[in-house]
Amino acid sequence: MSVVIVGASGHGREVLDVVEACGVDFEGFVDDGNPDLSVLERRGGAHLGGIDRLVGHSGTVVLGLGESATRRHVGTSLDGAIRWEVALVHPLASVGSAVQLGDGTIVAAGARLTTGITVGRHCYIGPNATVGHDAVFEDFVTVLPGATISGGVRLGIGSLVGTGANIRQGVTVGAGATIGAGAVVLEDVPGGTTVVGVPARPLGTDRDES
Repeated sequence: MSVVIVGASGHGREVLDVVEACGVDFEGFVDDGNPDLSVLERRGGAHLGGIDRLVGHSGTVVLGLGESATRRHVGTSLDGAIRWEVALVHPLASVGSAVQLGDGTIVAAGARLTTGITVGRHCYIGPNATVGHDAVFEDFVTVLPGATISGGVRLGIGSLVGTGANIRQGVTVGAGATIGAGAVVLEDVPGGTTVVGVPARPLGTDRDES
């Protein structure tokens, strides 16, 4: 198996670390933007061209796009045209019993998933994030480094959990919601909402209750 990564930014290079650690051959990056070719050269990754280079591609593709919304847009647009068929778990991650990982999902070094967890397609679980028992991630979820997802949490499609955030057991986070870095989430978060702070509240909410 060989892999092409969509997205040649820093996040794409982090995904390349996982690809290489898994012992998978890497073909190169595709990116419609203007990636820094000198950085890619130092990293040993070729820029193959834009996403249109994937037309007729017979190998496996993974998404190296850090934002859930962008990953969802690109992944949905490519569905049916290319092969995903793979989830990649860094060998320094820990994945427990009865864990299901959807196609295109990436689990980075140091992440820890316990038991009974279901992760959808094209999710990203960052370095040193922890995921408790029976959590459910719908497609295109992003969990950034050091976040803590407690047992029974449900993360809706395209939601994003910021660096170092903590989500209490049993909480549901709606589709497209964003949990700010370092937030402590004690209650359900409606879809499309951004919450920040300790305890987490919708962005812009007056936090002075005196």
